[in-house]
Amino acid sequence: MAAAAALEAVAPLGTLWGLVQDFVMGQQEGPADQVAADVKSGSYTVLQVVEALGSSLENPEPRTRARGIQLLSQVLLQCHSLLLEKEVVHLILFYENRLKDHHLVIPSVLQGLRALSLCVTLPPGLAVSVLKAIFQEVHVQPPNDPHGIQREDLILSLRAVLASTPRFAEFLLPLLIEKVDSEILSAKLDSLQTLNACCAVYGQKELKDFLPSLWASIRREVFQTASERVEAEGLAALNSLTACLSRSVLRADAEDLLDSFLSNILQDCRHHLCEPDMKLVWPSAKLLQAAAGASARACDHVTSNVLPLLLEQFHKHSQSNQRRTILEMILGFLKLQQKWSYEDKDERPLSGFKDQLCSLMFMALTDPNTQLQLVGIRTLTVLGAQPDLLSSGDLELAVGHLYRLSFLEEDSQSCRVAALEASGTLATLYPMAFSSHLVPRLAEDLCTEESDLARGDGPTRCSRHPRCLQALSAISTHPSIVKETLPLLLQHLCQMNRGSVSPGTSEVIAVCQSLQQVAENCQRDPESCWYFHQTAVPCLLALVVQASAPEKEHSVLKKVLLEDEVLATMASVIATATTHLSPDLASQSVAHIVPLFLDGNISFLPENSFSGRFQPFQDGSSGQRRLVALLMAFVCSLPRNVEIPQLNRLMGELLELSCCQSCPFSSTAAAKCFAGLLNKHPAGQQLDEFLQLAVDKVEAGLSSGPCRSQAFTLLLWVTKALVLRYHPLSSCLTERLMGLLSDPELGPAAADGFSLLMSDCTDVLTRAGHAEVRIMFRQRFFTDNVPALVRGFHAAPQDVKPNYLKGLSHVLNRLPKPVLLPELPTLLSLLLEALSCPDSVVQLSTLSCLQPLLLEAPQVMSLHVDTLITKFLNLSASPSMAVRIAALQCMHALTRLPTPVLLPYKPQVIRALAKPLDDKKRLVRKEAVSARGEWFLLGSPGS
Repeated sequence: MAAAAALEAVAPLGTLWGLVQDFVMGQQEGPADQVAADVKSGSYTVLQVVEALGSSLENPEPRTRARGIQLLSQVLLQCHSLLLEKEVVHLILFYENRLKDHHLVIPSVLQGLRALSLCVTLPPGLAVSVLKAIFQEVHVQPPNDPHGIQREDLILSLRAVLASTPRFAEFLLPLLIEKVDSEILSAKLDSLQTLNACCAVYGQKELKDFLPSLWASIRREVFQTASERVEAEGLAALNSLTACLSRSVLRADAEDLLDSFLSNILQDCRHHLCEPDMKLVWPSAKLLQAAAGASARACDHVTSNVLPLLLEQFHKHSQSNQRRTILEMILGFLKLQQKWSYEDKDERPLSGFKDQLCSLMFMALTDPNTQLQLVGIRTLTVLGAQPDLLSSGDLELAVGHLYRLSFLEEDSQSCRVAALEASGTLATLYPMAFSSHLVPRLAEDLCTEESDLARGDGPTRCSRHPRCLQALSAISTHPSIVKETLPLLLQHLCQMNRGSVSPGTSEVIAVCQSLQQVAENCQRDPESCWYFHQTAVPCLLALVVQASAPEKEHSVLKKVLLEDEVLATMASVIATATTHLSPDLASQSVAHIVPLFLDGNISFLPENSFSGRFQPFQDGSSGQRRLVALLMAFVCSLPRNVEIPQLNRLMGELLELSCCQSCPFSSTAAAKCFAGLLNKHPAGQQLDEFLQLAVDKVEAGLSSGPCRSQAFTLLLWVTKALVLRYHPLSSCLTERLMGLLSDPELGPAAADGFSLLMSDCTDVLTRAGHAEVRIMFRQRFFTDNVPALVRGFHAAPQDVKPNYLKGLSHVLNRLPKPVLLPELPTLLSLLLEALSCPDSVVQLSTLSCLQPLLLEAPQVMSLHVDTLITKFLNLSASPSMAVRIAALQCMHALTRLPTPVLLPYKPQVIRALAKPLDDKKRLVRKEAVSARGEWFLLGSPGS
């Protein structure tokens, strides 16, 4: 019995020994899981695993020793919680000794030490012993490291260790102070960043003794440094230090280190705020704001001490520039107050300075200095964001100033734009104030404009009219205000068309652009979005339907409202008003608008006194057909799950109109509308039928006759619709498009078509309009079609090769550069050939493609430096200003190539770049100066 028990006890150890030896000798992989499971089950202990590894750990071959320690370390990672304190001590001593072993063994040793660091039974003091051993014995190789370990990797890893526990503070903080005070820029940056990280873990206890020295070092770097990066890291470290002190929980009898720390900062900085020369005013303000931004307590302490001083200084200085500097500093502290919330508004530090702050703000708003006005506007916005800080009287006065500033002359445009932005922000917070004090004044201005228009006094209104419209749209940021401003804008548009003098195109577009901004503002609120849609869209449709009446064929009114630009702007308004509708509300709208275009049902339009028939798809006038652009904007912006009534009929009508030769604007709009609906339509038989109809229409139109151009446009838009959604038919249609590159009539247009296929559209087939747009469609198009383009180029006759180059250039120019770089060696020769193409569009597209490649693939581009320099210099004398600018930008980018490659060309390039210095266009001269300057510096010390 005793012998049997002994054998049973020995059996697991025999199994262990066999597993270990097989692994060490490379005859078995991965026994660590089984060994760890046996240890957990009690079959044997970790120390017995060490004993079983004994011979392998003493093996003269480093790889064998490494495999033995690797197995042990893997077991420890799974079993560290089972170790007794005595076992942990023995294992750590074993691993510390192994740190002196061959470098092949070290990674497995470090893995084992990591496992032991997780043990809850780790005795005190052993962690320090392990760290000392690592720093003493492990030698890291920052050049030719096969694992790609960089200096930054080592810094970040060490920083994570040093910031892991407050126990390192007494050793680390003196070292950080020493490094910050050194003359080495990288040491300063690393130390400040490490201090920043440590403040998240260290506490008041660890920092207490080092606070004076840390503050002195940070203060000196901000006051004296010539490096913006060091200054920024110093301010960040000060913020973190203050935040750390703010988090500490104090005993009743303990010293408040935050209070004393902030007092020291104030003592060292506040006197600089009062110096007449204001030399150190900004560094002092930055330090104070960095500390104040750390916590509500710090913000209250600093703000309550600094604000009275700055308010006093504002009144002491009379020059606008000095006042602007002081107000900007005040503004910085006001912004910090926004970070913290107060249950009682009287607790806020700003409450006691409210009247003084408002006085300063209004003084700035009325100052003739534009820069001071700008700071005043920003101050008004920040003060307005503080709840209950501005009284009703303050708001009325502020609205009056914003009204005045919104109508400043052109030389104060920046101030006017800022006033409009502030109006929009504050109108959201104080809608009643703007409804009461600003909307009536703007309505009165519009009424005056309408009276002038009715009298025919067009020129007198030009300056104020667009600004009044901009102000109305800018404040339309609250639902209650929108319900006042939208009717005003629509009524104004209607009144403009009733005057004795017809409005100009720019004036109608200005109203539509204001409506566009209101529509964008309304997208934030579903209720406002629906209100805008059901109010504005029927009104706009009614206006243009009236204008398209056959009896008004020759009226001036029709000429304005039905112009391409006006209809395009109206279409943008309608699309913006539709994209954010819920499916239910969109269904209500589509039930009215589609029958309007298919059946002429005008019953839902306001003032529907339309005398004739509205039939844009039947026998309607050319004016009526042009309105299909508005139908396109609406149906192509609907959510995908909205059912469109009479879809089969609508698609057929669009297809017919798309190949109508009488009006290119209408046929293009119909083709885009058809493509937009195709893109969203779910896969299935109906989609296949629509596609077959489109293909038949395209082929019939392209074969011969006067509609080839329209059929090509249809092909292009249908192809794009399918490319975006990865439809299988897209490859066939793309091949058809490539075939047209050799067409004498359509070849150039087909080449430009590749730009459309690769670009993002703004009116249809957009993600905002719920189109199906796959994220990687450009990469897939490149992979599927560029090889065929290249083959087509080589096989094409000489006279059509430029078309292939143009198409290829468009594809490559819009391709994400990481996708293009691996293919660059095979495609670069074609891009260089494209630079010799006489077509300026090809030249510009190719230059735009090459410029980033010069920065991202210098080694490949260096192989062609002679050709690149020759072609770029030739194009710098191109008749096209855009090409000249792009060529000079490429000459500038060339200086990023390896200097030894460029130096032989330096004299030639400097001489050649002297000519564009005298170019008649300022923008060209500017690029020439920049490029020539870089070539002058090439090879000089420090360049």
